[in-house]
Amino acid sequence: MEPVYYTITAIDGDYARMISDAGVENQVAMFLLPEGADVGRRLVREGLEWALL
Repeated sequence: MEPVYYTITAIDGDYARMISDAGVENQVAMFLLPEGADVGRRLVREGLEWALL
């Protein structure tokens, strides 16, 4: 599976709203994201794992 790049646009309680570089919006539970995930941060998802850029 190819990596997908996202930017976090908002945090609503226990969920992060984000948008991919392709313009697809997504909502992910904060506990699935790496420590330090915050609004404006860039992430990459490869398979089922998330990493900060």
